[in-house]
Amino acid sequence: MSSNPKVGFVSLGCPKALVDSERILTQLRTDGYEISASYDDADVVVVNTCGFIDSAKAESLEAIGEALAANGKVIVTGCMGAQADEITKAHPKVLSVTGPAQYEQVVTAVHLHAPQLRKHDPHLDLIPPQGVKLTPRHYAYLKISEGCNHKCTFCIIPDLRGRLVSRPAGSVLEEAERLAKAGVRELLVISQDTSAYGVDLKYKLDFWNGQPVKSRLFELCQALSSFGIWVRLHYVYPYPHVDKIIPLMAEGKILPYLDIPFQHANPRVLKAMRRPAAAENTLATIQRWREICPDITLRSTFIVGFPGETETEFQDLLDFLQAAKLDRVGCFQYSAVAGARANALADPVASELMQDRWERLMRLQALISRDQLAKKVGKQIEVLVDSVDGSQAVARSWADAPEIDGQVHISNAAKLQAGDSLTVTVSSSDDYDLFASLDQQQS
Repeated sequence: MSSNPKVGFVSLGCPKALVDSERILTQLRTDGYEISASYDDADVVVVNTCGFIDSAKAESLEAIGEALAANGKVIVTGCMGAQADEITKAHPKVLSVTGPAQYEQVVTAVHLHAPQLRKHDPHLDLIPPQGVKLTPRHYAYLKISEGCNHKCTFCIIPDLRGRLVSRPAGSVLEEAERLAKAGVRELLVISQDTSAYGVDLKYKLDFWNGQPVKSRLFELCQALSSFGIWVRLHYVYPYPHVDKIIPLMAEGKILPYLDIPFQHANPRVLKAMRRPAAAENTLATIQRWREICPDITLRSTFIVGFPGETETEFQDLLDFLQAAKLDRVGCFQYSAVAGARANALADPVASELMQDRWERLMRLQALISRDQLAKKVGKQIEVLVDSVDGSQAVARSWADAPEIDGQVHISNAAKLQAGDSLTVTVSSSDDYDLFASLDQQQS
């Protein structure tokens, strides 16, 4: 039986928080700790919390309580950790509370409350060069910056994670290279505001493999394309310089996919949210992108029921969706977050009306998505297999990000494995997914 202390880990929230968890776990493994899959077997439990909206806070507090009840020794970190008083009031027995991206403090707390019983030998206690990953082996999140300079009235992320801090391009590319060499087939580039990457560094020149690379999104995408794997961009604001990246997609250097959080389409609501752009400008931008790269997939998220949103303003959002014909859409009902400036706005929307608007938007988007996917029937598409169960495989095309977008269901796929890349012919579609089968040569 190993004498190494064991750490249980609960990771909540978005992919950016998942990367934080991976960094903490990698350091703990480097320090000789083992990772436990159960509360009972762990010497201490770390809970990485989410504090973006009230429901996420409730889930975090519930997870902390569950860990305390099952184990008793709990260290808390993450976005909700920036509001330590709420955590300690609900759970005074937690051992320590730290905010997001405070990796060293978390590791120090683990060392304090679950000290090593033997001297750690880094030559024997090996970890993979890509570090500990919480995603499947064939894809990984690549976080290029932390924090955000925007002041959206519904969001407290800048208060929790601070202003934008970009990683130098060389550091990002070194991590990407390690991941590619470890077998990762898809890199999902994430941050709070991917388009703003490098602004704080003044696009400083850095070096990777002896070559100069500017810490700017265009140059970073060019360099990432050299690995010959899928590169997918998330959380991209539609700044003018994003136009320069679209030709890279048309040339097949990075995936023709953009995740852009538009949030609304009505000018007054966008102004109240303190979001950039207006619907007509956005539609012109989308048309321009599709002219450059006709195969581009556009994903976005929207908020319904923002304080003061009228029926006419909501109809503007529906009209925008009808005109934009976005491929993938997520929708959230407005949720007041403690500390958010939107809480002071007049005319809150009743929960029943928010639910009604959410349902109407999702019904419309389902029809749009169904029409968009039907165009792919009979076409060949490249897919990446996520899982295989018997003769059925679940895969994704370049139009599908993991966990948030649709899937490609493949029949007679018993010989496939997770991580396989292949071309299939689409046989049918529904509102969100595609269906395909292998040809005789592949099966």
